[in-house]
Amino acid sequence: MDVNQILGYLGALLIGLVLGLIGGGGSILTVPILVYLLYINPVTATAYSLFVVGVTSLVGALKNIQKGLVDFRTAIVFAIPAFVAVYITRKYIVPAIPDQLISINDFDVTKNIAIMLFFAVIMLLASFSMIRNGQLDDKVTEKVAFNYPLIVLEGVLVGVITGIVGAGGGFLIIPALVLLAKLPMKKAVATSLLIIAIKSLIGFIGDVENLDIDWEFLLLFSAFSVVGIFIGTYLSNFIEGKKLKKGFGWFVLVMGIYIIYKELS
Repeated sequence: MDVNQILGYLGALLIGLVLGLIGGGGSILTVPILVYLLYINPVTATAYSLFVVGVTSLVGALKNIQKGLVDFRTAIVFAIPAFVAVYITRKYIVPAIPDQLISINDFDVTKNIAIMLFFAVIMLLASFSMIRNGQLDDKVTEKVAFNYPLIVLEGVLVGVITGIVGAGGGFLIIPALVLLAKLPMKKAVATSLLIIAIKSLIGFIGDVENLDIDWEFLLLFSAFSVVGIFIGTYLSNFIEGKKLKKGFGWFVLVMGIYIIYKELS
């Protein structure tokens, strides 16, 4: 096992650690770790990311279900359009993207470069959401009031984005649950994990038929991430995750800018 592989598995641990500490955001690191440390093709990396994100989120969701924090009705309303969109995206849309997109002067924009650039943009949006953390906290109510058309539309949007970049999309889901379903913030965070788990794992099913999956590697990587969640959840009893979220947002911002620079240079 070389240095990059060791760093890759430590990165998997970090993904779970962040998820356990701040309740989200860790999955945004999965694709960069797989691509830049373990040299996995971006299309395959986004597929593996769906599995890792799905498994780790499911572990977090099960813990929240035990605490009675998950709103199942909201999860179903949001998850159905999301998992339909992510499955279609992984099964049909991603494979249909041509390997060579456009040429600008001497620079060829390939499918892999386009996916990583789009991923970097999503990272920047996620970082802004984490840096501005806390602005939705006061917008809570105990009465759940659904805005069905917007929830369905948001579910489709999140499903397509998840399908392309392999990230969980919690930074889009949580505000939607607070603003459109009027869930209290704590319930929105808990419910988002269940939605992320369902749509990510169903999206991954679309890849199983299209890609050769290295199950031994994927299960080992996911296991490290799950261990990280348990460590992060334990540490969250002593460390306030909310304070860490802003700092992690700045880290994600730098990572997003680095990916753009690396792919364009």
